[in-house]
Amino acid sequence: MTPANLAPAESAIDIDAQQIRDAIRDAIVERRLAPGTKLSETDVGSLFKVSRTLVRAALQALSYEGLVSVEKNRGAFVASPSVAEAQQIFATRRLLEPVILREAAPHIGKMQVTELRALLAEEERLTNQRGAPARRAEIKASGDFHLAVAAMSGNAILKRFMDELVARSSLVIALYGQSVISSCGHSEHQQIVDALETKDVATACEVMLQHIDHIEADLDLRPARKGSDLKDAFHL
Repeated sequence: MTPANLAPAESAIDIDAQQIRDAIRDAIVERRLAPGTKLSETDVGSLFKVSRTLVRAALQALSYEGLVSVEKNRGAFVASPSVAEAQQIFATRRLLEPVILREAAPHIGKMQVTELRALLAEEERLTNQRGAPARRAEIKASGDFHLAVAAMSGNAILKRFMDELVARSSLVIALYGQSVISSCGHSEHQQIVDALETKDVATACEVMLQHIDHIEADLDLRPARKGSDLKDAFHL
């Protein structure tokens, strides 16, 4: 069924639920919501001034993506990936991201390189800033680089898979990351763009695999941290 076939009220519900889903997802990816944080339908509904029905739909969508865990008689929580899940996420990225690079390479010309370098410039600007807000923005910018390359592949399915993997990687890093600096190396992003610009796909893939190795090497498998506050996470 297409949006045009939906009744106005039903369309409004879909849009509102999507907006809530996007807001919660962004808070998770940017680590404003820690793994294990309880997502009470009542609390989230109050913060966004919407019904519990809309919140429930948003949380259900996020559960399909592995970002939220819905437990019977307990409610919804930001997912806390296990060690095995963390390893599977990075193993999948090692398989998928070289494929994405090979798919994207034929579509990357001067315009696309300019776009990627603009993302790198923003990432570098944020890296040089201090404070939690700048660090969260840098984390998002790092993920945006991977998503931009996936978008350039022209394959919507690969882009969707990468979208989920980047989000779930953020959860893993929030739980197990050792360093306080970005876990996504800026210099390696630059090397990948340099290789793509010269059509050296083999080198781009090699650097990407090293890059993923470095992200995973920064994990120390520490236990989950205490959940964060909903109101603070959404700046409401």
